[in-house]
Amino acid sequence: MKSSIYSSVTDAVSAAKGAYSRYAEFTMNERQEILEAVKAALRPLADTLAQMAVEETGMGNVRDKATKIRLAIEKTPGVEDLLTEVNTGDHGMTLYELASFGVVCAVQPCTNPCATLISNTIGMLAAGNAVIHCPHPRAVKVSQFLTVTISEAIRTVCGIDNLVVTLHESLMGSTAEVMSHPDVDMVVCTGGSGSLRQAMLSGKKVIGAGPANPVAIVDETADLARAARDIVQGASFDNNLMCTSEKSIVVVEQAADRLIYELLKNGVYYVKDPVEIEKLLHTAVTEDFVINKKLEGRSANEILQAAGIPCTTPVRLIVAETTCMHPFATLELLMPLVPLIKAADFEQALEIALDIEQGYKHTATIHSESIDRLNRAARKMRTAVFVKNGASLLGIGFDLEGHTSFTIATTTGEGTTTARHFARRRRCTLTSGFSLR
Repeated sequence: MKSSIYSSVTDAVSAAKGAYSRYAEFTMNERQEILEAVKAALRPLADTLAQMAVEETGMGNVRDKATKIRLAIEKTPGVEDLLTEVNTGDHGMTLYELASFGVVCAVQPCTNPCATLISNTIGMLAAGNAVIHCPHPRAVKVSQFLTVTISEAIRTVCGIDNLVVTLHESLMGSTAEVMSHPDVDMVVCTGGSGSLRQAMLSGKKVIGAGPANPVAIVDETADLARAARDIVQGASFDNNLMCTSEKSIVVVEQAADRLIYELLKNGVYYVKDPVEIEKLLHTAVTEDFVINKKLEGRSANEILQAAGIPCTTPVRLIVAETTCMHPFATLELLMPLVPLIKAADFEQALEIALDIEQGYKHTATIHSESIDRLNRAARKMRTAVFVKNGASLLGIGFDLEGHTSFTIATTTGEGTTTARHFARRRRCTLTSGFSLR
């Protein structure tokens, strides 16, 4: 068995703890040197990792996954994210610094296995931690390959082995054992609701990503050509597997026909026929009103084919005209299939959007030229990621502005997580002096 892959939870935790004890002595500059070595090792592998992820999980597409992987490598903050705070006064100085937690258990999803693992690893190593990755069962092989690659890069540059490790198998029981192990100091869970519930019971510091159902609001003042382009870009990206991707559209009636026209120009298959909507419903949603896992992350054309709807042209996104109570609106489908709901005016559109988002406070977007409406929607939606006049992808750094994160911690409140969230805030006080004012 390769180094950094363990069949025993006890062995994996012991190895990571031993590596952490050495890593804790390293300076910030040495941490940054390690991160640069990890990035250098990963850059040539973006396409390979994307191909492996698609083949193993059966979800998404290679091009978009490679884009996500490159984004995680280049735009995830490192040690520069660990900001120091200082207060000085007549009686001395108080210093606040971000220090490592220790050994972190990182639970990864199957929807974005590589990008999430890379982004979390960079942030966790920057904060000074060792990492035990617990991948989703559908993404074990690619996660192991990625973990070994990172571990070997670290060993080459600094001689520390097992600073990043994983398990030979991915089982709920093993993941729960890692979470509750006395030598694990923090749990970061980007997995499903079952993993998150287990994490919250671990008794550790937990950073937890929660459920999402992102909605896009479009009003009559919006640049509708731009709005359609942005919505299709975000909702079709990697076949809508991103937790931040637009999952529904709410448009003011006055702008609906023009928006639909622009959507059609951007590779959308628009569905208004009740018969076709019913076919799509029976295909995408099971009798138990949960998403059909076989179609999760599949292309729009594959979904149409499965529904028995003939389509001879390439389609980026399926948009179905429904009500706000339709399962397409209430469920996070994780497919390039989104509902369009019409509202009488902006006020009703905002209320419908709130209902669809369901209080998850995860992600929302709005397209409008009204400053007042942009601000009102931001205050009312209260989401961790909120994008004004752009694709949802901009909310996690795809426009090269702002940092990148693939763990959006809504349950525990951190929002888009980076190195500073994987660290402990420590206070140090020095009396007498150090004030120059």
